[in-house]
Amino acid sequence: MKKVVIVLVLALLAVGTWQFWPQLKQSFSGAPQLVQELQSNSVVQHIKQQVLTGGALRGTQDSPDAFLTRAGVINYTNLARQQNGNLPALLENQKLDQDAQNKLNDMFARQYFEHVAPDGKGPSDQAAAVGYQYVIIGENLALGNFKNDAVLVDAWMNSPGHRANILQPKYQEIGVAVGQGLFEGKKTWLAVQEFGRSLSSCPAIDQNLKTQIDSLKAEVDSLAPQLSQLQSQINALPDPQTQAQADQYNQQVANYNAMVRLYNNKVDLLKQNVAQYNSEVQAFNQCAE
Repeated sequence: MKKVVIVLVLALLAVGTWQFWPQLKQSFSGAPQLVQELQSNSVVQHIKQQVLTGGALRGTQDSPDAFLTRAGVINYTNLARQQNGNLPALLENQKLDQDAQNKLNDMFARQYFEHVAPDGKGPSDQAAAVGYQYVIIGENLALGNFKNDAVLVDAWMNSPGHRANILQPKYQEIGVAVGQGLFEGKKTWLAVQEFGRSLSSCPAIDQNLKTQIDSLKAEVDSLAPQLSQLQSQINALPDPQTQAQADQYNQQVANYNAMVRLYNNKVDLLKQNVAQYNSEVQAFNQCAE
């Protein structure tokens, strides 16, 4: 009688093991799709910043009584905007004034007349040097003995690139520097206009969120090969023939499924953060466009 009972118990164990095996085998089949889905949904967009330059204008006039002023250049610039499309007046910005003055001083000191200095630094570097964070900036340059502010601005307005900068509707602020000095052995005037729209004028982008995205992406990238390796190990296991083999298999699958749950949770959070960040970037870029 005892022998019969033992045989029946072993038979039940065997049946239980073989019925459980196919279910476990299906439990980890979807992991590669998760990786592919993440890659197609985690594209973080880049913030757009624009730098517009109107070229370097050399004046043909050589007025003996030439005289330029910062206030006058700003006034005639805003008058030109008002007369051509009724554009809003640009507000004088002290950082942009300093930016323009730095540029003017540098051109006299190093005897060049270009938007990009001999060391390769341009308008974006200049803005950074004075702490002006922007979504768009622009620069106009002029060299020559223009009779007055009105004549200077009129010369810029007759030059397509400079005119486009003066009439750029995206700009909100302006800085100006004018000065007389020796250039190429001749006493002459230099004038610099710096235009801008500050970063603070557009919806803020949460940079902490970007940091979280980078951190989560690194964690997901680290988990993915671990999942693949564990899946390969499970696939390599022989069909369980004993209870010990079934227990080993079940433990491997349990470990894998726990890692899949962790992976999926991080993927879901990553998708949410990426969607939120991209939405903020889109709103920012729409403001800048």
